Amino acid sequence: MKQQLILTQEWDKVFPLSEKVDHRKVTFETQYGLTLAADLYTPKDAQGKLAAIAVSGPFGAVKEQSSGLYAMRMAERGFVALAFDPSYTGESSGKPRRTASPDINTEDFMAAVDYMSQLDIVDPERIGIIGICGWGGIALNAAAADPRIKATVASTMYDMTRVSGNGYFDSEDKEESRHAAREAMGRQRLADPMAMAGGVIDPLPEDAPQFVKDYHAYYKTPRGYHARSGNSNDGWRTIGTQAYANARFLYYINEIRPAVLVMHGEKAHSRYFGEAAYHYMVDGKADGYNFVGKPNPNPANKQLLIVPGATHCDLYDGGTGNYIPWDTLVDFFSKKL
Repeated sequence: MKQQLILTQEWDKVFPLSEKVDHRKVTFETQYGLTLAADLYTPKDAQGKLAAIAVSGPFGAVKEQSSGLYAMRMAERGFVALAFDPSYTGESSGKPRRTASPDINTEDFMAAVDYMSQLDIVDPERIGIIGICGWGGIALNAAAADPRIKATVASTMYDMTRVSGNGYFDSEDKEESRHAAREAMGRQRLADPMAMAGGVIDPLPEDAPQFVKDYHAYYKTPRGYHARSGNSNDGWRTIGTQAYANARFLYYINEIRPAVLVMHGEKAHSRYFGEAAYHYMVDGKADGYNFVGKPNPNPANKQLLIVPGATHCDLYDGGTGNYIPWDTLVDFFSKKL
């Protein structure tokens, strides 16, 4: 299954390498026959078997951006941490490029757990994950599917299936809108299945919504721009995320028994995703969810953290206010792993 990947060896992240960690490029395989590229961060002079954390996101980003920063910061604090490029993205394998799938992306997280479980420096009973933005929802789906994941953080999360099927703020949550979108996708598949769309708009219109301006301030400036990032450049294949619109992959998160922390910015446009996912996970029902399940069998270890003053992108890298609560993350994983 393993494929040979050509990996960039020079440091090309959007953040400097910490002197407190060791770093190396690694690869691992998924059960879909894809080989993923990753950065493995370990504490300097690490000894014994440590707790480990796999990190990915935002949706369309690469490990040289936010996920790598999270991984490195957690390694500074004593964890083995792995930031990986999802299938079809960045330095990972898979063609055509910039393609996504709910099941393949969920497998990406589970394959990362497979890989870390076999490292000599990792205690396989103490593995957690962090998903950022769209990968926050994917992290919850992976946690629902794989109880080897002992602790999960969903940071500034999107539910990609909800937004793909319902539009932002559920503004297109009606059969007529979904039917029109499906018809457009059908035409696109025949006209040009390789056409690209999305990515952060540039130049930025003066009347752009604030959250679009926030995306631009991250992905289109030295703060977060990266040449391999779809969000920084031309986005996704137009039909590359088609399956997300016809799925609802958080159906069983109310059955997650291990610990979960949902973390969102107070001023984030996406806050409704995190709050709804948290309440459905704990109570089995929430606004925006058409299904009703049973309350969580272990609600006491589920947390919702709203970060005062933070916007969506502030939790990518801390923004101007150092908004990422690193001490809270360390406390959560230290207690739950």
